[in-house]
Amino acid sequence: MLRDAYNRTIRDLRISLTDRCNFRCFYCLPHGEPSWAYKEKLLTLEELAFVCEVFVSLGITKIRLTGGEPLIRRDVDVLVEKLSRLKPDLADIALTTNGYDFVRQSEALWSAGLDRVTFSIDSLRPDRFQEITGVDALGRVLDSIDVAKRLGFAPVKVNAVVVRGRNDDELVDFARFARENDVSFRFIEFMPLDSGHEWNRDMVVAGREVHDAINEVFPLQLKEASRGSSTAWNYTFVDSAPGEIGIITPVTNQFCGACSRIRLTADGQIRTCLFSAAEYDLRGVVRSGASREEIADFIRAAVMKKEPGHRINDPAFVQPERTMSFIGG
Repeated sequence: MLRDAYNRTIRDLRISLTDRCNFRCFYCLPHGEPSWAYKEKLLTLEELAFVCEVFVSLGITKIRLTGGEPLIRRDVDVLVEKLSRLKPDLADIALTTNGYDFVRQSEALWSAGLDRVTFSIDSLRPDRFQEITGVDALGRVLDSIDVAKRLGFAPVKVNAVVVRGRNDDELVDFARFARENDVSFRFIEFMPLDSGHEWNRDMVVAGREVHDAINEVFPLQLKEASRGSSTAWNYTFVDSAPGEIGIITPVTNQFCGACSRIRLTADGQIRTCLFSAAEYDLRGVVRSGASREEIADFIRAAVMKKEPGHRINDPAFVQPERTMSFIGG
């Protein structure tokens, strides 16, 4: 198994397939496009499948494909099919998408062996959704959720980044959506990963505030007593209504001590934390002609450098230069 210097077992690999996105969410790309990776710097699908095989041989059991918007990348279903060959050692293949093009690709992804899908919806109001994302596409995303449920993806998760003054008045509406559509709706505290570097603590809506606002209207109960290595505290509704609520608190109640994740950027760099100041060039190692064991040793060495935790709450914290679109969620 992969273990870091703090004896945490690393089981989850998150891969950014592309740094590009067709949305311009204010908390990620408010000033348009960053410096995109050149195509030749992106790992090919064959390279991705190979390094995933090595990661799984080292104990990775869950892989999540992210971006940017991963479905901008061509032939994602081909990669999923290659990854599905690693089952049962690879127990879970998931995708996080904005949902814009999911309907068109959904059946191919399902047939290829994708297990789970998570969508992003930061507002249920069409005008506000467009204001937040820069795209008039709420209807497309809602259709994607319906299709995912019809095909049998389970659980279907929906993420919302909660930002004070932008969408924090929709918390109860989001919870009602979870109940009416039987989805897991997850609320994420606003993190300093925007390209404009305009994040400030006053914009953060604490997870406790999210819980209390929902609980006042739809009483909640913890699904499990411990969060474990999960990013979210998960809740069900006391009245046994369908759907779940997840609350992710990287700012006010960080979960670094049980972190089981490692990331691979769109251009093939290992990142041991969203907020790492260092990256480890796996692409360079793979393209140097290194053997499988040399690549495995490189991964082990990178994991051993995983930080004990992020330092968002440290007065000396410096926001990473790379945005979430490059790192992968």
